[in-house]
Amino acid sequence: MDEEFHILIVDDEPNIRAGLAKGLDKIADHIETASSVNDALDMFDAGYYQLVIADVRLPGDRDGLDLVSLVQQRNPETTTIVITAHGTVETAVDAMRRGAFDFITKPVDLNLIRQQVAKAIEHHRLQTENKRLKGRLAEAGEISGIIGNCRALKEVLTQIKQVADTDATILIQGESGTGKELIARAIHDLSGRSSEPFVAVNLGALPETLLESELFGHEKGAFTGASRQKPGCFEQSNTGTLFLDEITEIPTKSQVDLLRVLETGRYARVGGEELLESNARIVSATNRDIAQLVEEGTFREDLYYRLNIVPIEVPPLRQRRDDIPLLVEHFLNHFCTRHHRPERTFENAAMEVLVSARWPGNVRQLRNVIERLVVTSRETSISKTDLPTDLTTESGTASSPIQSLAEVTEAAEKEAIQIALTAYDCHREQTAKALGVSVRTLHYKMNRYNLH
Repeated sequence: MDEEFHILIVDDEPNIRAGLAKGLDKIADHIETASSVNDALDMFDAGYYQLVIADVRLPGDRDGLDLVSLVQQRNPETTTIVITAHGTVETAVDAMRRGAFDFITKPVDLNLIRQQVAKAIEHHRLQTENKRLKGRLAEAGEISGIIGNCRALKEVLTQIKQVADTDATILIQGESGTGKELIARAIHDLSGRSSEPFVAVNLGALPETLLESELFGHEKGAFTGASRQKPGCFEQSNTGTLFLDEITEIPTKSQVDLLRVLETGRYARVGGEELLESNARIVSATNRDIAQLVEEGTFREDLYYRLNIVPIEVPPLRQRRDDIPLLVEHFLNHFCTRHHRPERTFENAAMEVLVSARWPGNVRQLRNVIERLVVTSRETSISKTDLPTDLTTESGTASSPIQSLAEVTEAAEKEAIQIALTAYDCHREQTAKALGVSVRTLHYKMNRYNLH
């Protein structure tokens, strides 16, 4: 059941108080009025109001802007709207800085204020729902959308919870299809920025000619076809989270530009001179060995250090086989509901194939397979014969003696590092020298293979 919505209107003019109360009567469940800051605070402390609408000029030593600050101190969840007959840019900026949701000038247009109050109600509802969701997730010890109980994934979830409510820059590494964007969204949703924008951009999908405009925006007339001013991803995600996927695909010049923004917090739109400030939290991701790219000189070392404040390694699905039944159940429920299909189940033999398959496309591939089966299967019980042939052939299962080059390489690399660490008594500099890699690359590999 939705909670009642209570509004407190604060204005020293009786006619305005009465007019606003009458005009908003159908929007709110309960409306009360006050004529001064002191009266408003007494009422606020004695009751509970989701929205306070206050005139800037009020009798006494404190004005409506002071009231906004005091309301935010007493209950940050309360939304405030400021009204004034003397609207200036400075007053508006001051009101927003103190925490006001909106700023409206007199004479008051009732239709406008109804629209703004409706937005304020929705804003408050979303904030409340988000807080409740966080509480339920905390009680369950889970992060929404990330399914699994294996040790490798639990370590990732622990990292997410540790870093989410900070502003630390995150670098997520893992194979394609492992859910790196899902990890980035979880970090955002559990952070203090969760009510702000989450902007994701796939850098590998953008041509070099458009990359700068996409990241930083452009001014009208900056280039052929720029018919209007366009904000970039940094501007859109300001105060929120900017997710830079496939970070290793950006060219050298763009690496320099990105590094400059990360170091100074400032940038300009393409074709513009005004310096804008970015307060976006940066989360980046790659499916490539970024430390190796630094070694090869194709990725800037200084940018790597800026991005890699907190590294998170997402395990591939072949290292999470115990989680596959949980993921299958989750995707079955989701796609049966989405496609209006009756409840589906997997026979034991079919589930064994799913658990033992290689899954080079990781969770994304598993998700696509389950959706296909939900849509195409005629029976509610899915058998082994219903599965795609690439999963059921001998070369497509983990029990086959044939291994992919990636699996062979990983196994050999892990074993070589283990042998070298043992030989040099875990001395990292000597081990790295013997293996012919840098200490940084060795450290990255040890984290990847959980060698400590």
